[in-house]
Amino acid sequence: MSVYQAAAADCPQSARKSSDYIATFLPAILSVSAVFLFWESYVALSGIAPSVLPAPSRILQQMFLHRQALWDNTLPTIRATLIGFSCSVITACLLSVLIDRYILLRRALFPVFIISQTLPLIAIAPLIVLWFGFGLLPKILLVSLVTFFPMLVALVQGYAATDKEIEHLLASMGAGRWTIFRLARIPSALPYFFAGLRISITYAVVGAIFAEYAGALKGLGIYILNAKNNFRPDLVLAAVFISATLTLSLFGLTLLVQKWVAPWLKTERGTGQ
Repeated sequence: MSVYQAAAADCPQSARKSSDYIATFLPAILSVSAVFLFWESYVALSGIAPSVLPAPSRILQQMFLHRQALWDNTLPTIRATLIGFSCSVITACLLSVLIDRYILLRRALFPVFIISQTLPLIAIAPLIVLWFGFGLLPKILLVSLVTFFPMLVALVQGYAATDKEIEHLLASMGAGRWTIFRLARIPSALPYFFAGLRISITYAVVGAIFAEYAGALKGLGIYILNAKNNFRPDLVLAAVFISATLTLSLFGLTLLVQKWVAPWLKTERGTGQ
């Protein structure tokens, strides 16, 4: 096959991939664009004051003018989010193995974990800041608190969904408990784990910002609080846009990690849902 024939054969596949990406992302782009267009038009036609509802164009303008301050406050939030979420992932993985291994441990710890998720952030965040100060530690703790439980539940459910026939087959071949866990239960839990990971990552940035809002020296949370106290809704919304962008970026990163770690698993886009 010549080079031109090979290129021609690859064209339909690349065209299909391009059309798939367009079909996936175009509706979201159009809907978001429609919201911002309506927002901009409403502010322009109604004459509402920028101190009440700033237009998206003003928010972008203020983001550019205050880019250095926003960047300086975004970095601590990113650091707290990544460290806290990493600790959350490690804790969830370790606890899931222990809970799967010891049924009494599951019965003892699961009620405690469920109770921890019922605690309102507006009440627990100031207490954590009061106990551990204004440094990085309370942010890490709060991010871990709000993100580890979905991953833990997903992993435990994934272990329980392992095909018993596969476990019996491995046991009949002389595989030990850890070998069965590594070859059967972990692969079975991977789809559940990544589903829980995507759920948890959406709470990570919010948890960090809420901890900063309760008390911090720098971060998007304290920046939002100061902007609110100075009656600058444009700067408040600028920080909100940044936090939303961070959340979407981390969500996309989890999809890339899933594609790298378990390329055989289908995401929502791959299944056409």
